Parts: sequence; structure tokens; C-alpha cells
Amino acid sequence: MAQPSSKKTPSVYLYIPNIIGYFRIIINFIAFAVCYSNRVLFAILYFFSFFCDGLDGWFARKFNQASTFGAVLDMHCLFVGTSLPVLQTWLSFLDVAWVGYYKPLVSNVQVHPLPEGKTSHKDVKDTGNWLLKLYYGHRPFMAFCCVASEVLYIVLFLFADEKSTSLLNVCGNLLKQSPLTVFVFISTLVGWALKQVINVIQMKSAADACVVFDLKRGK
Repeated sequence: MAQPSSKKTPSVYLYIPNIIGYFRIIINFIAFAVCYSNRVLFAILYFFSFFCDGLDGWFARKFNQASTFGAVLDMHCLFVGTSLPVLQTWLSFLDVAWVGYYKPLVSNVQVHPLPEGKTSHKDVKDTGNWLLKLYYGHRPFMAFCCVASEVLYIVLFLFADEKSTSLLNVCGNLLKQSPLTVFVFISTLVGWALKQVINVIQMKSAADACVVFDLKRGK
């Protein structure tokens, strides 16, 4: 008779990527607590939290610790991380809407169904959209869009005038800075714009998938 294995499986709550998620939430709350008193510290903490967003996925694949709880936790980390007070939520609306509408899949409930035959929102091999294929097929391009979006938020925050809440004024002020600052601003703006276009495409695909799911369920 086979003896039961003495090796214990770690709790999902203690998976390495999930611990990173807890850490990210704490960092974000600290960052927002000091965002007006110490903008530089806020920028450092905010970007470090964003960097950890890539680490949790790597650890999940490395140690086979992917989980539904981890996917939902990652979603909440993103919600916290994209709530920059000074920029208002509309700047990151497409990111939040996309993640909340389509990405957090709960397989046994299927609130947000994936298209038939797909196991991930990153599976775009059958799509005819070249931008989605470029985004998910070439990691450097994906990294550029994601990093550019976060850096743009930080740059706008750092250069925001406390006496004005106009985004156009902040952008105009940035264009008067050093050539390096202008280059960073323009580059990140381009990456941010590309990511928003991709988010719109994904939201449309998600809406189509939900409609197809409802039609099939009604038959």
C-alpha cells in the first residue's frame, strides 16, 4: 500500500506571486500616503510596485504557482496602482475598464467568458488585428507600451503645478523643459497612446465574446 506523501503543498495564500501582490498593495498605499509631501519618494515606490507586477508573473510560471486567487489579486493590485489622485481616474479608465471587464476570469463562474478555444486573453493567434499580434507576440513592444504608460503618469505627476489641475497646462510645461525631458514625455505619450488603442480593441473583442456567449446560452 502506497504511503501518503509527507511533502506538504503550500497554501495558495502563501504562493510567492501572491505574497508579491500583498507587498504591492502595501507599497501603493504608502506611496499614495506620501504623494503630496514627497513626490520623488512616491514616484520611486509607484514604479517599484509596477516593476513587481512583472515579477509575480515570472514567479508564477517559474514555480508553477498560477492560481485564480492570484489572478484576482493581481487585478486588485492594478486597480490600486492606477488610481493616481492627481491625474484623476479618467487617465487610466481604459486600463481599469479592460481589466475589470475581461481579464479576471473565474473559470467555474465564467462571468467574463473567453472566446471559444482560447485559454487566455493573450491568445491572439487567430485574430486578424496586427496590433494585438505585435503587442502579445513581441515582448519588447509590450514592455515599451506598459512601461511608457506608467512612466507617463509619474512624469505628469512630478511636473504638475499645485496651483493648476489642467492636464493641458502640465503638458505645456513639460514641453518647455530640457530636450531629454521632452523626449521622455513624447516617447511615453506615444507608448501610452498605443496601449489605449490596444485596450479599446481588446474591449471590443471582449464585448463580442460576451455577446456570442449569451447567444449560445440562449439556444
